[in-house]
Amino acid sequence: MTAITNSGITTSGRTHVTVPSPIGPLTIVAHDGAIIGLYMDAQRHAPQPESFGLRGDAGQEPFAAAAAQLSAYFAGRLTEFDLPLAPAGTAFQQRVWAGLRAIPYGQTVSYGELARRVGSPAARRAVGLANGRNPIAIVIPCHRVIGADGSMTGYGGGLDRKQFLLALERD
Repeated sequence: MTAITNSGITTSGRTHVTVPSPIGPLTIVAHDGAIIGLYMDAQRHAPQPESFGLRGDAGQEPFAAAAAQLSAYFAGRLTEFDLPLAPAGTAFQQRVWAGLRAIPYGQTVSYGELARRVGSPAARRAVGLANGRNPIAIVIPCHRVIGADGSMTGYGGGLDRKQFLLALERD
């Protein structure tokens, strides 16, 4: 049976779990064995919780692997995630999110540099918008994008969390 929320979002087959982290609770959303969302509490652009589907089993995949890898990441033992991901987005957003995943752990790039890397050097603003719509925070490391002058720029989870993640990766 397909469930449709009041906002018109189909939730059939979606499940979610919430796991603790040093930056607050993280909600992992999965569909057909792949992660389609990873959201922080009070995250800008996060969908409504009713779109996350039914509560899943944290001991089942892909939740168990995601929780274990997030725990290792926050402990400083994991520098690259290996999880089944299926973020929904436009072709341009998919290119930007692939570009984000190519930014090495502990490194940052500017929006302009990311735009150049994804083949759209004049699209800094569009890259910024796609970055802000990243549905799988941390795993698709949108926190690694900074201003051209090296400044901390907006982050859907808040600048304090962005600074925490970047500091974690520097240490």
